[in-house]
Amino acid sequence: MTNNAEASLAVAIPRHHRTLWWKELLIVSIFYGIYTMIRNQFGSAFVNGVDVPLHSFTNAVRVIRIERALGLYHEESIQDFFLPYTWLIETMNTYYGTAHFFVTLGVFILLFKRRPDVFGQWRNTLAAMTGLAIIGFVLFPLMPPRLLDAPCPSANGGYGGACIEHELRNYNGATNFGFVDTIAEFGGPWAFNEGPAASLSNQYAAMPSLHIGWSTWCVFALWPLAKKRWKRIALFLYPATTLFCIVVTGNHFWLDGLGGLVVFVVGYYIGTYLHNANHRRLDARMASHPAQ
Repeated sequence: MTNNAEASLAVAIPRHHRTLWWKELLIVSIFYGIYTMIRNQFGSAFVNGVDVPLHSFTNAVRVIRIERALGLYHEESIQDFFLPYTWLIETMNTYYGTAHFFVTLGVFILLFKRRPDVFGQWRNTLAAMTGLAIIGFVLFPLMPPRLLDAPCPSANGGYGGACIEHELRNYNGATNFGFVDTIAEFGGPWAFNEGPAASLSNQYAAMPSLHIGWSTWCVFALWPLAKKRWKRIALFLYPATTLFCIVVTGNHFWLDGLGGLVVFVVGYYIGTYLHNANHRRLDARMASHPAQ
């Protein structure tokens, strides 16, 4: 066999990209630490001289005006309809504070075990969309609906909409927006206005909604593994339930969810590009150093 034929045969042999669990755990831990640090930095009352609560309140009113113009501003009515069902609200509060992290982590591990060939693609997608979300939090701080009528001051030095002296405070002839902070009223895994969560969370990081972005990521990452119809229905019920949750608990406007879908789509293309570029690099290296 000639050297050229041997080289061609070596390149033709399928290449299996190794993924090491400790390496992935280290990458995720470092990235999430950086993400949390940057995200929470912009949750204070003032950042670089900017009144973040006022800015986020003004942006919330802008979102409401857009939704009203579209005839789709119904978050307050939806929340008000379900508030009497205490068990449901308490369940959604727990769901909001837990599923977002644990389901995503579970899917991440399942991808590592069941879809190693595309694991890097979906890991990159998750990282890219989360990075894009940070840009959204910085450029467009948004007060969630639950804080629009919140009293002032909160334990972490932030503010609810009721604290803000602004002409928009009297919106559309009303003295309040009608939203309820369900976590403060009904309880949940933790409270945002006291304890560790108060000092570690950015309450003005509502746009885009990573609850929707990450839940959509879970659906498409697992889709090839869902061969049966009931499994595929269950997959799509996850982001649908998440959308209901973020609205009924007053944590997001539905437009925030749309923002989450946008960062998912853009993050997917970025993650796929990086994944393919990495494989081209590895293929080129194998071609230049064929097996002897």
